[in-house]
Amino acid sequence: MRQRLGMHHYSLTVQMVVSLVLLVLLTAVAAGVPAAWLLHSQVERQAWAQVDQGSHASLALYVDMRGKVADLALLTAQRPTLQTLLQADSTETLTDYLYTLRQGTDLTFILLCAEDGQPIAGSGRLPAQFCQQEEQSMLLLSGEGDAAELWLLGQEVVPGQVTKVVVGVQLDDGFARQMEAETGLHHVLLVNGRFLASSLPGGVQTWQNGELEARAEFVADAQETALLRSNGRSYYIAYIPLDNAQVVDAVTLDVSPIVAAQTQIVWTLASSIALVALVASVLGVWIARRIGQPLAHLTEAAVRIRAGDLDTPLSVPSKVQEVTLVTEAMEEARLGLQQTLTELRQAKMWADHLLEAIVEGIVTLDRHGRITFFSAGAARITGLASTEALHHSCDQVFHPADTDQPFSQFIPPPGKQRKVTLALADNRHITVSVTGARLTPPDVADAGVALVFRDISESDLMHRILGQFLANVTHEFRTPLSAVAASTELLLDQAPDLSPQELHQLLNSLHLGIVGLQTLVDNLLESASMEIGRFRVHVRTCDLGEMIGEATHMMQPLLDKYGQWLTVELPMPVPLVQADPRRVMQVLVNLLSNAIKYSPDETEIKISATMQDTQVCIALADQGPGVPSGFRPNLFHRFPQPDAAGDKSQYGAGLGLFVAKAITEAHGGQMDVAERPGGGSVFWFTLPLAN
Repeated sequence: MRQRLGMHHYSLTVQMVVSLVLLVLLTAVAAGVPAAWLLHSQVERQAWAQVDQGSHASLALYVDMRGKVADLALLTAQRPTLQTLLQADSTETLTDYLYTLRQGTDLTFILLCAEDGQPIAGSGRLPAQFCQQEEQSMLLLSGEGDAAELWLLGQEVVPGQVTKVVVGVQLDDGFARQMEAETGLHHVLLVNGRFLASSLPGGVQTWQNGELEARAEFVADAQETALLRSNGRSYYIAYIPLDNAQVVDAVTLDVSPIVAAQTQIVWTLASSIALVALVASVLGVWIARRIGQPLAHLTEAAVRIRAGDLDTPLSVPSKVQEVTLVTEAMEEARLGLQQTLTELRQAKMWADHLLEAIVEGIVTLDRHGRITFFSAGAARITGLASTEALHHSCDQVFHPADTDQPFSQFIPPPGKQRKVTLALADNRHITVSVTGARLTPPDVADAGVALVFRDISESDLMHRILGQFLANVTHEFRTPLSAVAASTELLLDQAPDLSPQELHQLLNSLHLGIVGLQTLVDNLLESASMEIGRFRVHVRTCDLGEMIGEATHMMQPLLDKYGQWLTVELPMPVPLVQADPRRVMQVLVNLLSNAIKYSPDETEIKISATMQDTQVCIALADQGPGVPSGFRPNLFHRFPQPDAAGDKSQYGAGLGLFVAKAITEAHGGQMDVAERPGGGSVFWFTLPLAN
């Protein structure tokens, strides 16, 4: 019984509060809305009655203006002085006389027209086309577009002559303001719905920027009515046709004060209703808070739990049994949620750390090909942020290079692997190995796809470079071995019959082949020792001239083969250097070999040495094609192959300059290349001088 009373008591309190507020609102609305509506209707009827009176007055003024213009045309034509001046045929005197006549009237112009329709004289604005009009009194539109003008014309023939007098008044903004002064209403002149003149504040801007709404109110002698809202003001409009439906006078009443008064009444009524409702609400809330304080505590606890606060215990003191039971149930739920959330956070942290540590990129797609997961590894490989990829189609994110096919065509079947080259946003290309897997989460009918990306750009590049390197080395071995084999075969078969000169040529060919093989083997051995970290130099004091002479002697047969000659310029006395003679010989041989290979036949190759403080700079200049500027950053790397000039071999192991630079830097020196004046290249390196 206590439980029922408690529940009934709280429910009744809520109903009392709500009923009180609704009763106050309904009473205020029932009393105030009809009064406001009645006042609005009465004021609106009076406003439209004023517009109707203004319309009648405007029509009467237009009729009066038309008669006035016709009378002025008749009076002007019947003036004896005008007839006398016409007979005298003095245009200048006529113009002065017409000017004097126009000054005492409201006419815009007075025009005298001959029988053939040509103007004779006039005063004011003189549109020549008005001489061709035949009606005695009329409204006439001249010009088109924004240059259009409306005129009220009157004309009369001068008695006893064929000359015609045409007078007119322009219906412009001044005319509209004059009509406003006489009727107390604004006037807007329209021609075929196009704005022509107005007495509205702001003129054409007020009319063009306003919003017109059709109205159903009846105004006598007006074909249409409307409501115009512009610049925060409201206007009632009645359209009065003049002569024909093309010319319309929009008689306009500014009802902004009326609208403001109505708005004030509505706001006052709304404020009163709101105030009464507020008082009733405050009273009801006060009662409800006294009765429902325990429920408020439960609500706050529920809000804290919903916001993620699972650390604050629930404690709601109440003598109501139901509230106590709900509090205990919510406390148990809070403890369970807290434990579950802790376990989920630990599992998520572990999964995030695991995905972050994986080098490969993991991307999941839904059945429509949209990306639903983009791991940190995928971001590192592609250079894309996860926000740039998530919820986008894989065909929009990944762009295969050198093909117009979409990326979805390259997705491998589950368990298979496929190699794809992707074009990145920074114009780089990477080669990735993509492995596919079918992804079917629990309770999901549509299966997605999981893709694992592995960047194999470097290994793919190394495979291609290694293939090129092996092909070049094979060619480098084959050429000297073929020469050695051919020379050896000739010596074995025809040695007794060969002349000394022929024997010398064969032995020279054998020497060149052996030197080439020796140089290639030395470079391969040095490169391998550098790769495994066993490269060393053993320096001692040695003569630079002797090393250059020995290298020159070794390469002389190759120079003779291409008709090239070597010039050596050394400072005197020849400097002593701290170097490993065998390694320096290898540097000189590699540079000479390149110079001979890339220089034209029958050209000079020059070796020079220059003293520089504690070191000597050795330079080797050739007359070859030079090194392309775009190739220089990679010139001293492994396996570069610039195109050779002429018809000489374009093959090579790509290790000569790499080994030479490594040997030079091991001696504490530097190596680089510069352009030779007049064409060609200058390769230079430095060695330390002996103490």
